Amino acid sequence: MVLTPSIMLTLGALAADFQLPDVVTGQTVTLADFADQKALLVLFISRHCPYVQHIKYELAQLGQDTRDRGLGIVAISSNDAMTHPDDAPDSLKEFAEELNFSFPLLFDESQQTAKDYFAACTPDIFLFDQGRCLVYRGQLYQFKQHPGQIEHRE
Repeated sequence: MVLTPSIMLTLGALAADFQLPDVVTGQTVTLADFADQKALLVLFISRHCPYVQHIKYELAQLGQDTRDRGLGIVAISSNDAMTHPDDAPDSLKEFAEELNFSFPLLFDESQQTAKDYFAACTPDIFLFDQGRCLVYRGQLYQFKQHPGQIEHRE
């Protein structure tokens, strides 16, 4: 459980626009880049966060598992790179490449996008439907599937 509780964007809220650089490619990524996706998962993460470290492989696997299934995924890091050097763009690029993220990892230097989404901690997770209305916000749960049942993993 995260130490800082999320403020939480209201369910039904529209996804806020963003224009942020991808730490891997250097290209600017916007909300409009996901217009053809049936849903959009916006992940606020940071490399130094122990909770993100705990789920980093699940995040990478989620990207692989949902590729070509109509779910757009974008990860955003909004931490101050001066106070959190692990969250500087070069370090984030290394992180994304090590995990082979199939989705962009963006750097929100001004922290405006985090403010627009009311992201208060990492990981903060927001799922938007095709109309970009918020349908879920909260944590990523890890599940281990067995024949005939789903079991929660810690």
